[in-house]
Amino acid sequence: METEKKMYYISVSHNLIQDVPNDSAEFRVMMTQDEVTNLRDQMSALIKDDEYTFRRAFVPFKSADHDDATHQFDDELIGVYQYLYDLGDAETKRLIDQMNVLEKLEDTDYHDKGYENSPLNKDTLK
Repeated sequence: METEKKMYYISVSHNLIQDVPNDSAEFRVMMTQDEVTNLRDQMSALIKDDEYTFRRAFVPFKSADHDDATHQFDDELIGVYQYLYDLGDAETKRLIDQMNVLEKLEDTDYHDKGYENSPLNKDTLK
């Protein structure tokens, strides 16, 4: 197990983990080789979930906000950003905070106007 940390440049949107800066890198993160492997695994799972949710999007009468595939993708995305936040430098943390992505993806908007007393509102089924 390698414990020496090295700077990596990450682009979630381009699925890139590189050890040299580039124009598409969104985040800087100090990681060991094991942490890089873990992040690659998380990002690979995110791609698979994204492809699956894309195929599910064309199913008629299937609301995306009640689709388990969409929830799985959201969970994977939150996990990637949380991992980057935990390991990232101050600038990475600031960028992720500005994106408000960690809290935003956990907000289902079920309490917004139009969802109240809806039989499809998962919050009312609990």
